Amino acid sequence: MGIKKAGVLGATGSVGQRIDILDNIVPYISGEEDKIEWEAKKILGGLNEDATEFQLDDDLLVSAQCNRVAVSDGHTECVSFKFRNRPEPSLEQVKQCLRDYVCEAKLLGCHSAPERAIHVLEQPDRPQPRLDRNRDAGYGVSVGRIRPDPIFDYKMVILSHNTIIGAAGSGVLIAELLVAKNLI
Repeated sequence: MGIKKAGVLGATGSVGQRIDILDNIVPYISGEEDKIEWEAKKILGGLNEDATEFQLDDDLLVSAQCNRVAVSDGHTECVSFKFRNRPEPSLEQVKQCLRDYVCEAKLLGCHSAPERAIHVLEQPDRPQPRLDRNRDAGYGVSVGRIRPDPIFDYKMVILSHNTIIGAAGSGVLIAELLVAKNLI
């Protein structure tokens, strides 16, 4: 289901709450927008023949806007996306693809791997950081409000725990994965 274009609006929790974030949204996070645009091309790209380097998907168009919000933990992204192939998959196919995803760490039996990597939520007001960021001990990603988009094909809201799966916890999970694959 290759992605052709994506628009991303991100909101990140404010670790170590600063005074300027109280009752406020700061529409800038240094380096985040460029990082999201580059990482999307890396994640949706591939590896070279010897699997030693990433090959960016340079045909993928990504536009990101990031905001710092008064939430203790959580990355929330509003993502609109368009598929390369026509006709695009149905709404139910998109949801089922997300539901069926199993991360490699789970398949290899890594202790920290989430039972379910992606939780598809059907409630119209979800995901929410206070209610959903700790799914699967913070290793699960919550996806909601998946619906057709009048400019792209679909749009959705994605929430992850920025200090668990986004930082320290992912380091632990990567180490477990390297051990499981006998790379260290």
